[in-house]
Amino acid sequence: MKIAIIGTGNVGGALATAWAHKGHEINLGVRDMERFKGTELLSNPNTTVYSIADAVAKSEVILMATPATNAVEIAQSLGDTTGKIILDAGNIILGRGPIGFDTVSEAILANTQTRDVVKCFNTTGYNNMSNPSYGSLALDMFMAGDSLEGKLVARQLSEHAGFAECYDIGGNDRFALLEQLAWFWINLAMVQGHGRDIGMKILKR
Repeated sequence: MKIAIIGTGNVGGALATAWAHKGHEINLGVRDMERFKGTELLSNPNTTVYSIADAVAKSEVILMATPATNAVEIAQSLGDTTGKIILDAGNIILGRGPIGFDTVSEAILANTQTRDVVKCFNTTGYNNMSNPSYGSLALDMFMAGDSLEGKLVARQLSEHAGFAECYDIGGNDRFALLEQLAWFWINLAMVQGHGRDIGMKILKR
């Protein structure tokens, strides 16, 4: 799969690394190709850096892992996204997000051509993106969106990042619920002091 990574910080970098080692073609999309956070990612296999628009043009799937406050600006810089799948890993935290939108995914939909936007990879910390294993168990991931094709891709890429299951929690009307789940994890990890080495797992009987 050809994947554009927009946002080469902790989350984007962790997923870019996992997917590169699974054989996916990783196209890093950055504003400054000479100086950008995550230059070490170029030592991964199958990884190249481009301008944001060029990375998108060369890819079928786009991961947006950028700050929520920049969501509109970044979405508008992607170029033509017709027919492409966008995976949104962003969250509005404590009201800091794109003005006029309740979720990052809604801002992306309003500022791109694609209708295939899936919120995923937003509900846990970058350390769990790098290593979702806890002993003999692996953490679960969650996704929301109307795009069935996008969800198939999100589920596959979740598995390739090492997560056990990627649970579908509903359509576009569940974007906000996933962002609330992210705040739940942040609250436990940071505010309540449990630390980053915690994660979510659905148990069944």
